[in-house]
Amino acid sequence: MTWDILNIIGTLAFAISGALIAREEDYDILGIYVLGFTTAFGGGLVRNLLIGIPIENTWMQGNLFQIAFFAITLVFLLPNYWLDQIKNWIVFFDAIGLAAFAIQGANYAVSVSAPFAAVIIASTITGAGGGMIRDVFAGRKPMIFHSEIYALWAAFAGFAIGLGLVRGPYATAFLLILIVFLRIISVRFNWNLPHNIPYENKRNLGS
Repeated sequence: MTWDILNIIGTLAFAISGALIAREEDYDILGIYVLGFTTAFGGGLVRNLLIGIPIENTWMQGNLFQIAFFAITLVFLLPNYWLDQIKNWIVFFDAIGLAAFAIQGANYAVSVSAPFAAVIIASTITGAGGGMIRDVFAGRKPMIFHSEIYALWAAFAGFAIGLGLVRGPYATAFLLILIVFLRIISVRFNWNLPHNIPYENKRNLGS
Protein backbone atom coordinates (compact mmCIF):
# COMPACT_ATOMS: atom_id res chain seq x y z
CA MET A 1 0.00 0.00 0.00
CA THR A 2 2.83 2.42 0.88
CA TRP A 3 4.48 1.66 -2.45
CA ASP A 4 1.28 2.40 -4.40
CA ILE A 5 0.59 5.60 -2.47
CA LEU A 6 4.10 6.92 -3.15
CA ASN A 7 3.70 6.12 -6.84
CA ILE A 8 0.39 7.94 -7.04
CA ILE A 9 1.60 10.98 -5.06
CA GLY A 10 4.78 11.31 -7.10
CA THR A 11 3.04 10.80 -10.44
CA LEU A 12 0.33 13.35 -9.67
CA ALA A 13 2.75 15.94 -8.33
CA PHE A 14 5.27 15.70 -11.17
CA ALA A 15 2.60 15.49 -13.89
CA ILE A 16 1.06 18.71 -12.55
CA SER A 17 4.48 20.33 -12.19
CA GLY A 18 5.45 19.51 -15.78
CA ALA A 19 2.11 20.62 -17.19
CA LEU A 20 2.21 23.91 -15.25
CA ILE A 21 5.67 24.73 -16.61
CA ALA A 22 4.48 23.82 -20.12
CA ARG A 23 1.56 26.26 -19.69
CA GLU A 24 3.97 28.88 -18.37
CA GLU A 25 6.14 28.42 -21.48
CA ASP A 26 3.01 28.66 -23.70
CA TYR A 27 3.34 25.13 -25.13
CA ASP A 28 0.57 23.68 -27.25
CA ILE A 29 -1.53 20.71 -26.10
CA LEU A 30 0.99 18.14 -27.36
CA GLY A 31 3.85 19.91 -25.59
CA ILE A 32 1.86 20.02 -22.35
CA TYR A 33 1.24 16.26 -22.43
CA VAL A 34 4.82 15.45 -23.42
CA LEU A 35 6.26 17.60 -20.65
CA GLY A 36 3.79 16.28 -18.07
CA PHE A 37 4.45 12.62 -18.88
CA THR A 38 8.23 12.96 -19.10
CA THR A 39 8.32 14.75 -15.75
CA ALA A 40 6.16 12.07 -14.14
CA PHE A 41 7.96 9.01 -15.58
CA GLY A 42 11.40 10.19 -16.73
CA GLY A 43 13.16 9.71 -13.40
CA GLY A 44 11.87 6.17 -12.94
CA LEU A 45 12.85 5.29 -16.50
CA VAL A 46 16.45 6.42 -15.97
CA ARG A 47 16.58 4.65 -12.59
CA ASN A 48 15.47 1.37 -14.14
CA LEU A 49 18.23 1.61 -16.74
CA LEU A 50 20.87 2.32 -14.08
CA ILE A 51 20.05 -0.48 -11.66
CA GLY A 52 19.14 -3.12 -14.23
CA ILE A 53 15.35 -3.24 -13.87
CA PRO A 54 13.69 -4.32 -17.16
CA ILE A 55 12.70 -1.25 -19.16
CA GLU A 56 9.29 -2.74 -19.98
CA ASN A 57 8.30 -2.38 -16.31
CA THR A 58 7.79 1.30 -17.00
CA TRP A 59 5.02 0.57 -19.49
CA MET A 60 3.17 -1.79 -17.12
CA GLN A 61 1.79 1.07 -15.03
CA GLY A 62 -1.46 1.69 -16.85
CA ASN A 63 -3.23 3.12 -13.82
CA LEU A 64 -0.44 5.65 -13.25
CA PHE A 65 -0.54 6.74 -16.89
CA GLN A 66 -4.28 7.32 -16.49
CA ILE A 67 -3.70 9.36 -13.32
CA ALA A 68 -1.05 11.45 -15.07
CA PHE A 69 -3.30 11.93 -18.12
CA PHE A 70 -6.14 13.16 -15.91
CA ALA A 71 -3.87 15.57 -13.99
CA ILE A 72 -2.31 16.99 -17.16
CA THR A 73 -5.73 17.42 -18.78
CA LEU A 74 -6.97 19.28 -15.73
CA VAL A 75 -4.01 21.69 -15.90
CA PHE A 76 -4.56 22.15 -19.65
CA LEU A 77 -8.21 23.10 -19.08
CA LEU A 78 -7.48 25.61 -16.32
CA PRO A 79 -8.47 29.18 -17.24
CA ASN A 80 -5.55 31.57 -17.48
CA TYR A 81 -6.65 33.60 -14.46
CA TRP A 82 -6.61 30.44 -12.32
CA LEU A 83 -3.22 29.51 -13.72
CA ASP A 84 -1.77 32.82 -12.56
CA GLN A 85 -2.97 32.05 -9.04
CA ILE A 86 -1.39 28.59 -8.82
CA LYS A 87 1.92 29.18 -10.64
CA ASN A 88 3.51 29.81 -7.27
CA TRP A 89 2.55 26.25 -6.34
CA ILE A 90 4.98 24.77 -8.86
CA VAL A 91 7.68 24.56 -6.17
CA PHE A 92 5.25 22.81 -3.82
CA PHE A 93 4.18 20.17 -6.35
CA ASP A 94 7.80 19.70 -7.40
CA ALA A 95 8.82 19.19 -3.75
CA ILE A 96 6.12 16.54 -3.27
CA GLY A 97 7.18 14.72 -6.44
CA LEU A 98 10.84 14.92 -5.42
CA ALA A 99 10.13 13.45 -1.97
CA ALA A 100 7.72 10.72 -3.05
CA PHE A 101 9.83 9.47 -5.94
CA ALA A 102 13.11 9.70 -4.00
CA ILE A 103 11.66 7.43 -1.31
CA GLN A 104 10.09 5.13 -3.88
CA GLY A 105 13.37 4.91 -5.84
CA ALA A 106 15.33 4.05 -2.71
CA ASN A 107 12.80 1.38 -1.72
CA TYR A 108 12.92 -0.02 -5.24
CA ALA A 109 16.71 -0.35 -5.07
CA VAL A 110 16.53 -1.99 -1.63
CA SER A 111 13.91 -4.45 -2.92
CA VAL A 112 16.35 -5.75 -5.57
CA SER A 113 19.21 -5.95 -3.01
CA ALA A 114 21.18 -3.12 -4.61
CA PRO A 115 24.29 -1.95 -2.72
CA PHE A 116 24.14 1.13 -0.49
CA ALA A 117 25.65 3.47 -3.11
CA ALA A 118 23.13 2.28 -5.69
CA VAL A 119 20.27 2.99 -3.26
CA ILE A 120 21.41 6.60 -2.96
CA ILE A 121 21.86 6.94 -6.73
CA ALA A 122 18.45 5.38 -7.42
CA SER A 123 16.85 7.72 -4.90
CA THR A 124 18.51 10.78 -6.41
CA ILE A 125 17.79 9.87 -10.02
CA THR A 126 14.17 8.88 -9.37
CA GLY A 127 13.50 11.99 -7.30
CA ALA A 128 15.34 14.58 -9.38
CA GLY A 129 15.52 12.95 -12.82
CA GLY A 130 11.99 13.83 -13.91
CA GLY A 131 12.47 17.48 -12.99
CA MET A 132 15.82 17.56 -14.79
CA ILE A 133 14.30 16.16 -18.00
CA ARG A 134 11.39 18.60 -17.66
CA ASP A 135 13.73 21.58 -17.41
CA VAL A 136 15.79 20.45 -20.41
CA PHE A 137 12.67 19.99 -22.53
CA ALA A 138 11.39 23.40 -21.39
CA GLY A 139 14.67 25.05 -22.38
CA ARG A 140 15.60 25.90 -18.80
CA LYS A 141 18.78 25.35 -16.83
CA PRO A 142 18.02 22.21 -14.75
CA MET A 143 17.27 23.04 -11.12
CA ILE A 144 19.39 20.09 -10.02
CA PHE A 145 22.53 21.97 -11.10
CA HIS A 146 21.92 25.52 -9.95
CA SER A 147 18.80 25.96 -7.84
CA GLU A 148 18.36 25.98 -4.10
CA ILE A 149 19.31 22.63 -2.54
CA TYR A 150 17.42 20.07 -4.63
CA ALA A 151 19.00 16.72 -5.42
CA LEU A 152 20.66 16.59 -2.00
CA TRP A 153 17.27 16.06 -0.35
CA ALA A 154 16.61 13.11 -2.67
CA ALA A 155 20.02 11.66 -1.80
CA PHE A 156 19.19 12.16 1.88
CA ALA A 157 16.15 9.88 1.44
CA GLY A 158 18.33 7.21 -0.12
CA PHE A 159 20.87 7.54 2.67
CA ALA A 160 18.23 7.11 5.39
CA ILE A 161 16.52 4.17 3.68
CA GLY A 162 19.79 2.52 2.67
CA LEU A 163 20.88 2.53 6.32
CA GLY A 164 17.58 0.96 7.37
CA LEU A 165 16.50 4.01 9.39
CA VAL A 166 13.08 4.19 7.75
CA ARG A 167 10.76 1.25 8.30
CA GLY A 168 6.99 1.13 8.06
CA PRO A 169 4.37 3.56 6.73
CA TYR A 170 4.60 6.07 9.59
CA ALA A 171 8.35 6.50 9.24
CA THR A 172 7.93 6.76 5.46
CA ALA A 173 5.24 9.44 5.84
CA PHE A 174 7.49 11.37 8.23
CA LEU A 175 10.40 11.21 5.78
CA LEU A 176 8.12 12.39 2.95
CA ILE A 177 6.93 15.40 4.95
CA LEU A 178 10.47 16.16 6.11
CA ILE A 179 11.88 16.24 2.57
CA VAL A 180 9.01 18.42 1.31
CA PHE A 181 9.58 20.78 4.24
CA LEU A 182 13.35 20.93 3.69
CA ARG A 183 12.93 21.57 -0.04
CA ILE A 184 10.42 24.38 0.52
CA ILE A 185 12.44 26.15 3.20
CA SER A 186 15.58 25.83 1.09
CA VAL A 187 13.72 27.80 -1.58
CA ARG A 188 12.22 30.19 0.97
CA PHE A 189 15.59 31.03 2.52
CA ASN A 190 17.63 30.57 -0.67
CA TRP A 191 19.84 27.78 0.68
CA ASN A 192 22.43 26.73 -1.88
CA LEU A 193 25.32 24.34 -2.10
CA PRO A 194 28.75 26.02 -2.44
CA HIS A 195 29.37 27.72 -5.79
CA ASN A 196 32.69 28.55 -7.37
CA ILE A 197 33.47 32.18 -8.15
CA PRO A 198 31.87 33.04 -11.53
CA TYR A 199 34.37 33.30 -14.37
CA GLU A 200 33.76 37.03 -14.90
CA ASN A 201 34.41 37.73 -11.23
CA LYS A 202 37.59 35.65 -11.36
CA ARG A 203 38.82 37.69 -14.31
CA ASN A 204 38.05 40.93 -12.49
CA LEU A 205 39.87 39.71 -9.38
CA GLY A 206 42.84 38.71 -11.47
CA SER A 207 43.06 42.12 -13.06
